[in-house]
Amino acid sequence: MVIKSPANDSNVSNPTKRIRWATKRVKGVNETHIRQSIKDRFQHRKAGSTEKKRQSGEVPHLDGIEEESESSEPTDGSEQGGRRIYFNIPLPESAKDSDGHPIFHYGRNKIRTARYTPLSFVPKNLWFQFHNIANIYFLFVILLGIYWIFGNPNPALSSVPLIFILFATAVKDGIEDWRRTGLDNELNNTPTHRLVEWNNVNTSEDTISLWRRIKKAVTHSIISTYKLWRSKRKNKSAEGKSYAQRALDESRPSIDTRQSHRTSVFSIQSRTSEDGIQMTPVPSPQPDRSNEAGNDRLTPNDRPTTSFSFEGEANGQPANGHLATPKDNHPGTGQVAAKFYGSLMDPFIQVPGNARFKEDYWKSVQVGDFVRLYNEDQIPADVVVLATSDPDGQCYVETKNLDGETNLKVRQGLHCGRQMKHAKDCERASFMIESEPPNPNLYQYSGVVRWSQRDVRKPEDPGAEMAEPISINNLLLRGCSLRNTKWVLGVVVYTGRETKIMLNSGTTPSKRSRIARDLNWYVIYNFVVLFFMCLVSGIVQGVTWAKPRTSSDFFEYGSIGGNPPLDGFITFWSCVILFQNLVPISLYISLELVRLAQAFFIYSDTFMYYERIDYPCTPKSWNISDDLGQIEYVFSDKTGTLTQNVMEFKKCTINGVPYGEAYTEAQAGMRRRQGIDIEAEGAKAHKQIAEDRVKMLQDLRKMHDNPYLHDDEVTFVAPDFVTDLGGASGGEQRAANEEFMLALALCHTVITERTAGDPPKLEFKAQSPDEAALVATARDCGFTVMGRSHDSIILNVLGEERQFTVLNTLEFNSSRKRMSAIIRMPSGKIILYCKGADSVIYSRLRPSEQSQLRRVTGEHLEMFAREGLRTLCIACKEVDESEYQAWNKEHDLAAAAITDREDKLEAVSDAIERELTLLGGTAIEDRLQDGVPDAIALLGDAGIKLWVLTGDKVETAINIGFSCNLLNNDMDLIVFKIEDESLETAEIELDKHLEAFGLTGADEELHLARKDHRAPDPTHAIVIDGESLKLVLEDQLRQKFLLLCKQCKSVLCCRVSPSQKAAVVRMVKNGLDVMTLSVGDGANDVAMIQEADVGVGIAGEEGRQAVMSSDYAIGQFRFLQRLILVHGRWSYRRLAETIANFFYKNIVWTFALFWYQIYNNFDVTYLVDYTYIIMFNVAFTSLPVIFMGIGDQDVSDKVSLAVPQLYRRGIERKEWTSVKFWTYMLDGIYQSVVCYYMGHLLFAPGRFVTHNGLEINDRPRIGAYIGCATIVVVNTYVLMNMYRVDWLFLLLVAFSILLIWFWTGVYTAFRSSGEFYKAAPQVFGQLSFWAMVLLTTSICLLPRFVAKATQKLYRPRDIDIIREQVAQGKFNYLNQYEAYVPPAKVPSAASSDVSQAPKAKQRGGTALADDERPIYPPSLANTGTTRNPRSHNGSDDTDYTGRHLSMDHPPRPSFDRPRPSFDRIRDSMDRIRPSFEASNDFTSAALLTRLESSHSGTPTRKTVHGSSSLR
Repeated sequence: MVIKSPANDSNVSNPTKRIRWATKRVKGVNETHIRQSIKDRFQHRKAGSTEKKRQSGEVPHLDGIEEESESSEPTDGSEQGGRRIYFNIPLPESAKDSDGHPIFHYGRNKIRTARYTPLSFVPKNLWFQFHNIANIYFLFVILLGIYWIFGNPNPALSSVPLIFILFATAVKDGIEDWRRTGLDNELNNTPTHRLVEWNNVNTSEDTISLWRRIKKAVTHSIISTYKLWRSKRKNKSAEGKSYAQRALDESRPSIDTRQSHRTSVFSIQSRTSEDGIQMTPVPSPQPDRSNEAGNDRLTPNDRPTTSFSFEGEANGQPANGHLATPKDNHPGTGQVAAKFYGSLMDPFIQVPGNARFKEDYWKSVQVGDFVRLYNEDQIPADVVVLATSDPDGQCYVETKNLDGETNLKVRQGLHCGRQMKHAKDCERASFMIESEPPNPNLYQYSGVVRWSQRDVRKPEDPGAEMAEPISINNLLLRGCSLRNTKWVLGVVVYTGRETKIMLNSGTTPSKRSRIARDLNWYVIYNFVVLFFMCLVSGIVQGVTWAKPRTSSDFFEYGSIGGNPPLDGFITFWSCVILFQNLVPISLYISLELVRLAQAFFIYSDTFMYYERIDYPCTPKSWNISDDLGQIEYVFSDKTGTLTQNVMEFKKCTINGVPYGEAYTEAQAGMRRRQGIDIEAEGAKAHKQIAEDRVKMLQDLRKMHDNPYLHDDEVTFVAPDFVTDLGGASGGEQRAANEEFMLALALCHTVITERTAGDPPKLEFKAQSPDEAALVATARDCGFTVMGRSHDSIILNVLGEERQFTVLNTLEFNSSRKRMSAIIRMPSGKIILYCKGADSVIYSRLRPSEQSQLRRVTGEHLEMFAREGLRTLCIACKEVDESEYQAWNKEHDLAAAAITDREDKLEAVSDAIERELTLLGGTAIEDRLQDGVPDAIALLGDAGIKLWVLTGDKVETAINIGFSCNLLNNDMDLIVFKIEDESLETAEIELDKHLEAFGLTGADEELHLARKDHRAPDPTHAIVIDGESLKLVLEDQLRQKFLLLCKQCKSVLCCRVSPSQKAAVVRMVKNGLDVMTLSVGDGANDVAMIQEADVGVGIAGEEGRQAVMSSDYAIGQFRFLQRLILVHGRWSYRRLAETIANFFYKNIVWTFALFWYQIYNNFDVTYLVDYTYIIMFNVAFTSLPVIFMGIGDQDVSDKVSLAVPQLYRRGIERKEWTSVKFWTYMLDGIYQSVVCYYMGHLLFAPGRFVTHNGLEINDRPRIGAYIGCATIVVVNTYVLMNMYRVDWLFLLLVAFSILLIWFWTGVYTAFRSSGEFYKAAPQVFGQLSFWAMVLLTTSICLLPRFVAKATQKLYRPRDIDIIREQVAQGKFNYLNQYEAYVPPAKVPSAASSDVSQAPKAKQRGGTALADDERPIYPPSLANTGTTRNPRSHNGSDDTDYTGRHLSMDHPPRPSFDRPRPSFDRIRDSMDRIRPSFEASNDFTSAALLTRLESSHSGTPTRKTVHGSSSLR
């Protein structure tokens, strides 16, 4: 719609208030801060407008939506209200500086996610590394050692460890950043076509500074050197790495650099076509895929069959660019009158004709450029579409890189720009775009294009000012890919960091593991110990030198300081150098190596490899693997995470008649709870379904030989539907079935793609898999969507082609929970078809009509939901011509609004979606992933609590909960629903349920709950919806709700929004001080994934949005059990033991040196050679403790999964505690005393003479005695603490021990060793040396050995008992498996694959199988606590009487035929229905029956309930 600019429209140019630097490139300001500031202001604006309106139910009044009278004149030259982009119009003086250049300097389109450049790498990397306090400490120690007064004999050697650590870290950072730089260069040098040799007035000539030229020269030289080196390598691989191969290598690249490009950075240089491409209708340089599925029936001027009308704004517009609307004086005839939209081209402008489109790089694109895109091209910037190859101005984009969805989206060109095709048209176009400032909202955009419309017949007329609104449907976002469109012509409005994808591509919040956070405190404790050691040394040394008449007066030449205080000060800092090993700098690099190895093991685990999509378990964060071993709460999405997100249409109800045969997993679980043998029933059901399928296909072929019907793709099995469609049940039911299928075939936004073949195949690409399933079922039943032509949709109805005009499409969103299509039928009637959530549709039905049909349909929908099916309601309405014309004017004005456009469109859509007639409902199955029930059961056995946070309705979530072992027959379900949405009612309800557990919600109870890590008894579960959750998350109720959930085995939060998911995770994580893990697959799960301590993304088939924000990415939910129970437990135990042993060995060594100071007045004389001090952590003791962290293993992976209870020690955080830390510290102090005094007492008599008469009781040789013995003790101690002692670890320990002897022998062989010269043969040749080493080792390790033996014999832990059983062979049965993984999903009778193998037992044990233990109907099930009046398990305050709730309705002919599936589930409903009646559940049949048509009266928008996402 195009509207003329009113006289006063000052506010139109300022759609939203923004400060100037939000869109201006300002030097010296961190871009991350700018992006965050933009986000914060955007969220503030949204919270202050749209969200408040939606929460309060306020909407713009519909009594005539008036055109906005807002001025287009700018208030000043700033960009506070957005930006103005001029095309072939001189800049106004207010937008120029004194030199005539534009004031506003927009950001470049070049993106750099790399942290470093070749010039900045060394200083910048060192700057980041010295943010680590340990590195600063050791640099300070090295600087102290430079001064001789502090006694460092070799300052250069002391710097070796720090240099090694800095170098190793720099190499790792450099490799990661080099890869990011390569991806950035590939992206920035991707080719596109932009208009050249014309004047873009919005940007000045880009001047390159000298510094930038230097940087470019250095970068180019490095790249050239690297390319030359690569070219000389032999046998280089011809194929690039796959995504799975690269996943581990790439450290969180930005969303923009994760894309796949069709041209590499180097291949661009070999292109021969560097000349400009003339802007004539030329074919795409890419192979044209849009014509592969040709449609012979459509004319050349018609739209391709892959097109569809996404917006209802065309309203019958022909290809000439004029909008057609029905004439008021010919109602019902379908005749239309043209509307004039205008054109951006000025027919009187004289152009030179030099402009042409030339291939250029993405990085060269600027704001205000014209760009031309071809099929399969990626969008280089945020581009407003002017024209496309489609006559209706439509194009199709894939947004996988934005939201993870592979479904195609449609975008519209501006009506005023559709005549533009050639480069000369771009020169002739004269207009201005007023755009809102950059913001991260991917689903909203507000702008307006303004131009002066000249009349060809009146050249002297200045022209009329015209304007057309620009919405998100006219915008192509950077990162998307153009599909099924030959070419698109557009103009750039945002570039680089200001594009929406970059504003959304902020890095995932940095996470540190709990052990890493605790480690800082223990390092501080060591600093405190070091400080007191140095302080004591300084004080004693100063006091000693202050004493008069001592032997030092005769044997010393005076002190260095000259006076006691200065001597003590110098001694203090000298001790810092001597005792430097007490603060373990090598600990940090060792932990990095350990975590790197753990990440590699996780990535290499073939039992977590998902072959279907070629995806291994991929660590994205390497530093939190130990957190995986402490997870207590897991928060999971349902759709796509627990389920497959592959929708299959199973059942429907039409005009009160149920159709469809299915035996779902949820239904099987429900029947099992009723004590029914589901194996026998399932086999019988599948046999019946197979027979019905054959009969249905035969009947369909007889009725219409549909070439697009493929037997193997049929999911809706209902032979009675086909019979009724043929008229067996009368004309009324036949008409109802036809109308229902027409609604499915017409009310959608599906794109049709035809694949040639015999027979041909139609593929439907929809924005949701549910919608594709509905259209596919209509096709299978003979109502085939063939494609679209202009504004029409073409159906093949049982062999007859019909054309329907799509007048408007009212899109689905999470607040509306419905979508509608207004269709002009071939007869001229206007019908509105609407589909949506049952409660939403029921509230919009015509009042006081169809009461019987409402009741029956509601009962059918409840039955479907209890089977675990996702339900929708279908309704329609005939719209009078005059009513439609009046409404359409309101709709056009709302669509043309610059401000609050979405709210106005939602309000005007709500006005016509009233007085509906109910047609029926659909039921779609989203099946569980393989192995989900077993994985959940295994996690539960490990003590992990699983909460499900989903956007689905309550009944569906409950049944999925039963089918996947979250809920069971012994639980009372606390269904939390606050009808009046008041905090007082919610508090009363919470208090009532807390009272059943003897709680009040006090702070003392929360304090006790934080210490209690036991799994709650499986007696209760909570089910809560989004509206009630909003109440209980308030500050005054949050603690009570948390305590109530702590007492429940399972928690299901339904109809929740992404922000509510994150709020729940935050509540549990902070409230209970526990480790949390969130797992999801979609963009709506990103918030909770980032909020949890560990985020896991499911790499599903529909995109990677969750994966890109996660810490670990897996292919299926079942892999979570191995990730947590095996790798998580191993990593936590290994890292805890590694850190403890690291502190221990440093304590032994440092205190052994400290005890020697007692006997030399603390004058900081070195007991051992200085090379020993330097190499102690780097070489002599590093390998055993590092490989302990890498490969130590208490039990195998098979046993870890067979005994998941072993994981509970991690939940209770018993592997790394303060007690353990101080125990190892005290043990180290004891062993340091033994190590030193064994040598001290050996030499104390002073009679130590060798066989040749030479004494070896000098300090360096005594140090060799003590130092070598200490090294042996430390390494043997580490070996003793290992669980897995094999040849590799024995070799490493032996190597580390032999290394000090080897070093001593080699080093002392040279005279440069000074006093230490020839010490090795002199010391090692003494029997006393070997005797002392043996005795010292034995005495040091004896207490530890006795303590460990006593603990294992008299106070064994679980792991000790299991290891004994492993040694006894009690787990040998696991050897029959390649690796023990609990069976994938048990091939139950619910599976749609009837050819699956029979059920296998999961684990050994004495417990009865599920089908062997007593099972009672839910209404008879006793629980361990007081019965809950709101429970679904016999909690209706009545005894089970076996009464049947009648679901009968007036007899219909079709009911005479057998309906096994219907009868089976109806019987189940009869047995468990009373509890649902009493609980007044959310969308139960009873509630729907009582629900009055509240939205069929006065036009007020329905209050939004709960969720902003239905996934």
